[in-house]
Amino acid sequence: MPAVTRGASDEQQPGFPTLPAAPAAASAPDSAAASVTTPVDTDTRHRPGSRGLRRTQLALFGAGLATFLLLYSTQALLPALSASLRLTPAQASLTVSAAAIGLALAVLPVSALSEKFGRTAVMTASVFAAVALALVIPFAPDLTVLTALRALQGVALAGLPATAMAYLAEEVHPSALASAMGLYVAGNSIGGMSGRLVSGIVAGSFGWRWGLASVAVLSLLCAIAFRALIPRARNFRPGPINPRALLRTVGAQLRNPLLDRLFVLGLLFMTVFGAVYTVMGYRLVAAPFDLSQGLASSIFAVYVVGTFASALSARVTGRFGRRGTLYLAIGTTAAGLLLTLPDSLGTALLGLVLITAGFFTGHCVASASVGRTATHGRAQASALYLAAYYLGNSLGGTLGADAYHADGWNGTVLVGLAAMAAAAAITLYATARARGGARRGRVLATAR
Repeated sequence: MPAVTRGASDEQQPGFPTLPAAPAAASAPDSAAASVTTPVDTDTRHRPGSRGLRRTQLALFGAGLATFLLLYSTQALLPALSASLRLTPAQASLTVSAAAIGLALAVLPVSALSEKFGRTAVMTASVFAAVALALVIPFAPDLTVLTALRALQGVALAGLPATAMAYLAEEVHPSALASAMGLYVAGNSIGGMSGRLVSGIVAGSFGWRWGLASVAVLSLLCAIAFRALIPRARNFRPGPINPRALLRTVGAQLRNPLLDRLFVLGLLFMTVFGAVYTVMGYRLVAAPFDLSQGLASSIFAVYVVGTFASALSARVTGRFGRRGTLYLAIGTTAAGLLLTLPDSLGTALLGLVLITAGFFTGHCVASASVGRTATHGRAQASALYLAAYYLGNSLGGTLGADAYHADGWNGTVLVGLAAMAAAAAITLYATARARGGARRGRVLATAR
């Protein structure tokens, strides 16, 4: 939507009809009349209620859908892959971990391209390249080829998450940023749910290859919607790609203790999520539940909880503060893990609800805090957060599958509880530092 400069006459604005010029005598009683100027608002970022904000939110909602449709397209199919290709849970989980590792390793260099070529161009190339690979993946003949293609798909997807976060930080007014980020993450949650549900249900009737093909078609539709809706960037200023400057920026961000804590928190929350959702399908198709592939995949409908948790995260943070909300997210996730321990389908589902709500709340708080903390190089800060986040997914999937193979579901839960204990320790440390700084500030103010 074209920017409207306040204080200018209507005939100067694009989209307004040109009006006949008024007579000079009518506009100025005498030549000595003083001109009155109106302050000009030069902030072109999208504000709450604007058409540009609605288009931005819908476009990035579609991008989030496509990203998570593709990234986790094999997760609900792991039991089917194991049966078809004669794989252990750890081997089958490589199809999920490979995409996450590819994204984690490529997110920083690929997002750096957006500094030169633009956020919109990099996001567009990324999503369509990932969709092209998705159309090929169903024809993979064995685990080696499937894993390699999934790793390439992760690299292709690397241009979306960090670049989208940087685009929002640049193009959306701070008064609307939290809600816009929440809706983007909500798109992630719906994409993750839809990809797992659709692929699992289709695979239950027609096999895992048709399950992956269905996800590819849905992702193509999301990519087209994203490209049609995304507004032109108004506040992006291209610059050259300077590897030395990039390394200096990354080094400075890694030396920021607050950013480091946020990166680790993202990794730890995703470790729990990766472990639980990678292994849960195996647990449900085995005794004592003995669910079918399609029915076991339907548990991913729990993902819709993440949509509501993401949308409400800004309101919860406004009431309890960032650290208070993190404590709430950690406690909710840990309680959910404990609820999944009994061999009861009802408590297992309730536990998944709590794990999902806790994870998405923690992720929203941490990711939004990265954008506020990084005063420069926001794309790189977002990329570092996402690299840690997706490494956590790969780590959780691998550790969770290995623990399940060695000690059953109890082992997977232990991996998740250890990650949440570490997250609680980090948040407690941050709270102690903040209170110590506040006390020192009061002492200095009193001394003056």
